Amino acid sequence: MPQQDCDRKKTTSRLYGRRKGRPLHVRKARLMCELLPQLLIVLKGGTHATVQSFFAKGESAPAWMEIGFGGGEHLAAQAKLHPDVLFIGCEPFINGIASLLDHLEKDAIQNVRIFDNDARLMLDALPHASLDKCFVLFADPWPKKRHAERRFIGPENLDRLARVLKSGALLRLASDHASLIEWMHDCLKEHTEFVCVYAGAEPPPDWVETRYQQKALKAGRQPFFMDYRRK
Repeated sequence: MPQQDCDRKKTTSRLYGRRKGRPLHVRKARLMCELLPQLLIVLKGGTHATVQSFFAKGESAPAWMEIGFGGGEHLAAQAKLHPDVLFIGCEPFINGIASLLDHLEKDAIQNVRIFDNDARLMLDALPHASLDKCFVLFADPWPKKRHAERRFIGPENLDRLARVLKSGALLRLASDHASLIEWMHDCLKEHTEFVCVYAGAEPPPDWVETRYQQKALKAGRQPFFMDYRRK
């Protein structure tokens, strides 16, 4: 199963946990062997590549990214709803990748490419002003104080996002973890390149429900949603 190793030394602490969970069923194992190689993004160290180059599409095609797509249901649904948009999904967890591949094959979705490693490597490889929208939904809250620096949304990664997001692009965040919500709000409040356009418990009008959202509601935790615009 493919696994990226390029430029690992350029990142600091790891922002994700385990790479693999339960053994894959036969169908998903087949998809990992047959479909993933067709969709996998392999970066070449020291070079910048446009999102469109991963699809052999025209430079005008809009590009969206989801960082940490989990089981892939949100990414697949967005890609199905927006067939003219090019999507990059970043996720190191093998079982999540296999789940996304299952969605893509079942719905014959063609406009998604996958990066199976640390999203920071992907962000650093893109040119300035590459993305029209980015999702970071129900990220690992890293609740222990000593692990807080591993949270994806923070000053360093907000600088990365500000670099690759176009002026006016949307950054959408969601979480059901109170301390992470406060952390993200505080970090973005301090960043000069983002302005909040929505924050609340009601999902935005174009929201696509995720299994993490359903899990949170069943457990009695209230998800919170935040939309920011890149200035």
